[in-house]
Formats: sequence, structure tokens, C-alpha cells
Amino acid sequence: MTRHPGLFERLPAIYRTRDAEPAQGGQFEAYIGLMDEVMEALDAHIEQFYHDHFIEHCDDWVIPYIGDLLGLSPLKGDPWTLRANTARAVALGRRKGTLGAMEQLAFALTGWAAHAVEMRERMVWNQHLNHQRPDAGGAPPQALPRHIADPVRHGTVTLRDPGVLSFLGGAFDSFARTADVKPTQGIHARPNLPNLALFLWRQADYQVPVARPRAVGSVDQPAGSPAPVAMQFVIDPQGRSLRQFNTHRYDPGAEPPEFSIPDRTPGAIPAARLQEGPPTGNAAEYVAIDIHDGGRPPDPGAGAPGLVLHMPATTFAGTTWTTRGANLCAWEDGLRAPLQLREIVIDPVHGRLLIGMPDDATETQAMRRRLRVSHTYAFPGPVGAHPVSRQLADSIWPGLAAPEVIQVSAHPGGTSLRAALTGLADAGPPRIIEITDSMTHSVNFTQITDVVDEDGPTLALARPFWIRATTGQRPLIELRQSLRMRPADPSDLAAVGALDIRMDGVILSALNAPVARPLIARAAVNSLHLEGATLDPAGHVLLDGSPGGTRAGMQQAMALEAGLGFADAGDLEAFEELPEISMNNCVSGPIAAAEDYRLSLTNCIVDAGAEPGEEVPALAIGAPADPDTAYGPRLSFSGVTILGGARVRDGDGTGAVFSQPLQVRDHQTGCVRFSRLTALGNRLPPNHACVFGAATGFTSTIWGTPGYGQLDRRRTDQRVLEDGPESDEMGAFGFQLNTHRLKNLSIRLREFTPVGIRPILATIT
Repeated sequence: MTRHPGLFERLPAIYRTRDAEPAQGGQFEAYIGLMDEVMEALDAHIEQFYHDHFIEHCDDWVIPYIGDLLGLSPLKGDPWTLRANTARAVALGRRKGTLGAMEQLAFALTGWAAHAVEMRERMVWNQHLNHQRPDAGGAPPQALPRHIADPVRHGTVTLRDPGVLSFLGGAFDSFARTADVKPTQGIHARPNLPNLALFLWRQADYQVPVARPRAVGSVDQPAGSPAPVAMQFVIDPQGRSLRQFNTHRYDPGAEPPEFSIPDRTPGAIPAARLQEGPPTGNAAEYVAIDIHDGGRPPDPGAGAPGLVLHMPATTFAGTTWTTRGANLCAWEDGLRAPLQLREIVIDPVHGRLLIGMPDDATETQAMRRRLRVSHTYAFPGPVGAHPVSRQLADSIWPGLAAPEVIQVSAHPGGTSLRAALTGLADAGPPRIIEITDSMTHSVNFTQITDVVDEDGPTLALARPFWIRATTGQRPLIELRQSLRMRPADPSDLAAVGALDIRMDGVILSALNAPVARPLIARAAVNSLHLEGATLDPAGHVLLDGSPGGTRAGMQQAMALEAGLGFADAGDLEAFEELPEISMNNCVSGPIAAAEDYRLSLTNCIVDAGAEPGEEVPALAIGAPADPDTAYGPRLSFSGVTILGGARVRDGDGTGAVFSQPLQVRDHQTGCVRFSRLTALGNRLPPNHACVFGAATGFTSTIWGTPGYGQLDRRRTDQRVLEDGPESDEMGAFGFQLNTHRLKNLSIRLREFTPVGIRPILATIT
């Protein structure tokens, strides 16, 4: 908005000069400023009235009115999707009923990747012997080259082409089927003449730029092998199994509309497509090799594939690499097809790399130390730490001095996180620690000069600090000891009252997690705020040779004892704050906090490893001492998923999914609204519009797997999906209004498809 000079600025200079004199103290300017506020409000209203004429920047309440002028029926839900649908109304109306327009419509109304398929094209048919059309059924299965998604409407399924078979049963299945006349309920895309399937990828793809993979070791190959050394890497920096996905490369505004391409949708990477030899392999759309100069590789661009391997040019310039996909679950036993020299074998299911190297110490050492990866994973939404765009304002400490900003990087020449945490015991302005990469930052608190030993190394703080990831990054902080914080001088009430600690966009993890110690063991501060962060809950699947793998133990996120951890009774008496722990859009392990704390959760998952229906559930929120009988902190929540029991002093909130009983000591305080609760075992405050014992299923409850914390719509009671806040689903992802997205899309499809066509919504992820 353009700012015009105020009334006081337009007065003659003599009046402004006199008002600045000490005797006047700016009273006249303050008086004139009251009238300025009214004029500025009118000016802002007039300017916004002009903006409301355009769908791109009108207020949210104006969207249905503009849509009504275009003949659109009113919808309710996420304003972004409603705005996009209205903006594309004219263009889509001109192409009403076409497949490209269907995909654009789905993307505009949901924000998800989509692919439209006429199911009659997937049906077998018999030619009349008197009117044969040998070209109408598509090329024979073995006739190459042919597009991977071209239909094969005659012949048998080819078993010789794993690239084609990798799409079997999905959105790009090219094999024909007989008619299926069962009702089109649920997500089953049944082949039939009137059916139109719209395949949806509900999970978002997140690409972590330039992270360091976990080097496992190397295996010497038998004598005579093409590759003398096989180097082993795990793509995930924590060394865990992580399913690899491709990036979504689709232009919703393309004219004419473009169709979704099999190798550019945000689906799981099929190992068969990573082959470079067979005609149906297409490794270039899934993996890229970046030979870079300098210390820090460039971040992948918008059109990058799902996996990018960064190698230094000083060692590997001019080197030619080949790729293939394979199952490396038992990579110690070797491969059936021998590993070739300078070949990269990728296991996208478990997130592993096996690289064939020569017997050259320089090359193997450079690969072990300098290999970087940019990998892509899928997640239901922005809950937890993800490499997303961030708009972070520095003015969060009003009344304090301008913050001191320190940029941290684990690349050569960068400032370490340990160095940035030094000096916080000295009075000064708030400190903002910006982590500018997605690398692993290890912190040993015993090496920081400002720590005090009070039941462990503890940060003594005289000023607030903020650890945040820059936009598009997702750094991993490995804690060698639990994070402990206390004021340097508890008697300095002003300094203690300003101790607001923030952490944004980072993952906190224990070294060699899970371990017995918690990630955060003390927070004797005014407030601790976590935004879009992950307190690693562990509980991941270990590839130990057992069927399906063994689940690791859970990692405790917080254990905040009563008394705030002060060893000196005088310090405890001087400390007058009631610490508040607030978490927004976070994933966390179990939280144990005494009644000295207040806990506020918004759009969070707290995971104790307990699924619905367990007879002896673990405790997700409770007290650090005597958890079976004592009660934990004061709890307020909005839109949370609690995978475990909860025992708290008092509770108030809305839109939660409690997989196990919620027990509140002070049941006369607060209210629980629009939440899913267990049928038995609860001790509740007053409650309103809650559902008890309703069936609740999750796509996955194991951290690190696709669909973690996402409600499975096939196994979840309709009340849980529709009776939450704003008449949408309950739980951590309710703020995305996914139920409204699906309903809006169904309504528009009924208006958009020709008469006699039955649209089916089939979810892939």
C-alpha cells in the first residue's frame, strides 16, 4: 500500500519544531496522529476495495462473489484452492470434459497431483473378423519403442519388461482388463465404459537439498570383479530406511493443458525405471549426477528429479557413471548381477546406494567424505521439519535491541553451531542462529565455554536466542547430550522474563538414537517455542533380517522435572516464571513435564508408539516421575494426533485424535471439543461434540514411512473425517481441510463431466 504524508507532516515546519521541544514532548503530533489513524484506515479500505476486483489478491470473503459472477456454485474450504479454481474457471469451462482440463481442475481444487484416465480405454475388446483393425489396439507389448503409458488392449501381460510392470495397478497401468460392474465406491478405479478415474497423489513431495548421506562402509569384491570396491551409503543422514520419491513436475497454467507424465508425478520411485539399458528404463527422470566445483554443491532447481548425487569435480571430473535399481536389503550378500565399475546401484525402497569403485584410495576417500545427496520423500503435509519456504520476521522481541544474526553452515569455511551457541551467557541483544544448509550439525555441550554443570552440561543464558533453518532447508541437529537451559542469573527478573527460546524448521535427534536420555531435559526459561520442528520420535523400522523388520524403541522428546532443575534453592525461589512450552506444526516423541510447565500444541503429532486398541499403551504426555499415578503439565491443544495415553493436570482444546485414554486431574477446568476419544478409561473435563470409540485407522504410525499420521479414509469412521473443527477431519492434518478438498472436487466433477460419465476419485498416496 502506498503511504501518503500524514496530517502532521503537512503542517508548517514551525508547529512541528515547537512540538519537538522538551516542554511539549510530541503531544500535538500524538493528537494529530489519532486523526491520521482514521484517514489511514479509510485509505487502506479504499485500496483494498480496488484489489477486491481481482481474484489474485482479493480478500478471501470476496472469492465466492467473483465465482458467482462466473456461474460457479459456492464451495467451502481452503481459500488457496477456491481462489485457484475461480481463477481458472473460464479457461477450464472452454475445455469442459477434456482430460487435460480434468487434471487442471483437480490440481486447482486440491493442490494435489492428479491424472485422469478414461477407464473404457483400459478394457479389452474383440475385433470383428470381417472388419479387422490391427492398428487400433495399440502396438504389441514387445514392439518398442512405445510410450510407457500407451494402452495394450490385446495380447497377454509381458513379463519381460520390469519397467512396464512397475506401473501395474497404478495410474499409468497400460494393460487392458475385463469390465468390472461392481459399484464405484471407495477408491477402486474399476474398468467400465462410463467410468472416469481421477488418480490423486495426496502426499506432498519434499526435496532435501544437499545433505550428507550416512557412509556405512565398503566391501572388497572377489578377485576378478569389474568393481574391486563396493561402497555402501544410506541416503538418510540418520542412517535409516527411507522410501525415495520423485518430484512433481507439472505446470498447471500451461496452455494448452499438459497431461501428467508417468515419470514426473510425486510417486514412489520404481527400481525398474532406474535401469539405463532396457528401452523402458528412464533413469534421467529419477536420478541425476552433479559434478560440481567448489566446496558447497548447488541446490537442485525446480526441474530436478527426485534424487541428485553431488560429486566433487576435483576427483570425478570427466567420469561417466551408470545407474540401475535393485533390492539392497541384504547388500552384504552381494548382487545377482555383478556390480560394475563406476556403477551406482540404487534401492529406492530402503534408501540405499551401492557404488562400484576402483581400488584407488584417493577416489574412495573422496567419495566417502565428499558425496552429497539431494533426496525426496513424501509426507501428508507441513507438520514437522521440512524443506519449505519460510517467512521469518526478526521483530519477535519487541522492546529489545536489534537481534544479532549468525549464519551457520557445515560446509567448508562455515561457522559451526557450537561456535554460534557460545557467548549466550553474556548480556546482549537477542541472537538469531540461521542454519543455511540441510547438513548434519553435531553439538557437544561440554565443548561450549558458557555451560554450567548442573545435573549435566547446561546452557546458562543471559539473552534469548533463536535457531532457525533458512528457506528451503531442513538441517539435522544431533545432540550428544540432552539440551538443558537455565538463566545465568535467576534474580535478574527483566532478563529472565525475556528468555524466549525459539527453534524453527530443524530436526533435533540424539546421537545413535534412540537412547535413554531425552532430547530436552531442562527448560528453565520464560518460554520455549518450536515451529515446524521435529523432536525425533524414532520408532523406525530396523533392517535386521527379521520378517518386515524390527521396530526401534521410541525416543523421549522432553523430560522436564519438577523444581525446574535448580540445584540451589535460592535460584528456584528467585525464578518467578511459569515456563510455557508451545509447539506449532511439530512432530515429537513422548513428552514428560511436571506441573510447573504449560504445554500448548497446535497441529502436532506426539508419538509414543501406541496405536489405537493397544491394551497397555505407552504414555505420550505425562509426568516425568511416577507417570502411572502422577499428572503432567497444563495442556491446551488444537488439531493434534496423540499416539499414546495422556495424563495431564488440566486440558482444554479442540480437534484432537487421542489413540489412548485422556486423563485429566482437574476435570472441572477446560473443555474438550470436536475430538476423537477412546470409549473407556477417560477422565475428562466438560466435552462437546466429541466421538467416543470411533474406528480410526492411519496410513502409517511409524515415523519415517510415507503417510505417517495420515488418516486412512477407508478404515476411519466418517465422524472423525467430517465432525472436526470447520466440519473437517480431526487430528494433526485437519488444518489442511482435506475432506473439503475431496468434497469440492466431487461437486465440481459432477458439474464438469458429460452426462453418463461416472467420475471416480482414486488415491495413490
